[in-house]
Amino acid sequence: MRQPEHLKIVGLKSTTPRLKILSLFESSQEHHLSAEDVYKLLMASGDDVGLATVYRVLTQFEQAGLLVRNYFEGGKSVFELNQGKHHDHIVCMQCGHVEEFYDATIEARQEKVAIERRFSIRDHSLYIYADCTNKQCPHKDLRADPMPTNKIGAAQSLD
Repeated sequence: MRQPEHLKIVGLKSTTPRLKILSLFESSQEHHLSAEDVYKLLMASGDDVGLATVYRVLTQFEQAGLLVRNYFEGGKSVFELNQGKHHDHIVCMQCGHVEEFYDATIEARQEKVAIERRFSIRDHSLYIYADCTNKQCPHKDLRADPMPTNKIGAAQSLD
């Protein structure tokens, strides 16, 4: 999708670290990667790219519009390829798994709310934080009961 000429178009030289990082985003099964994720994947594939270089390249790609940075709960930022299409995210609070989605009804409702309040939306993002029901979620067994039962009987007083 993005070849070295794309880097030139946005004003960046086609250096080895840039090409490797861009290739990683294009080929990765995971679409949302932190700088640490990128670094670990590069190290696992035998590429010698320092963590500082990874941070610098990700920031350059973000500024050039090649990547989009998302700030999810917990202060961790993750990057994804800028596909030019709006989408929202649902994030597992236990394992960090992120899924993208687009819902026309939600988008229409947000537009209606803005118009009713005499606003014009320039940009927006929706992050839904939840617990995934993925059987492979490594934290599935560690979750607290989502619907704690009331241990106080109906006849008991809180006084």
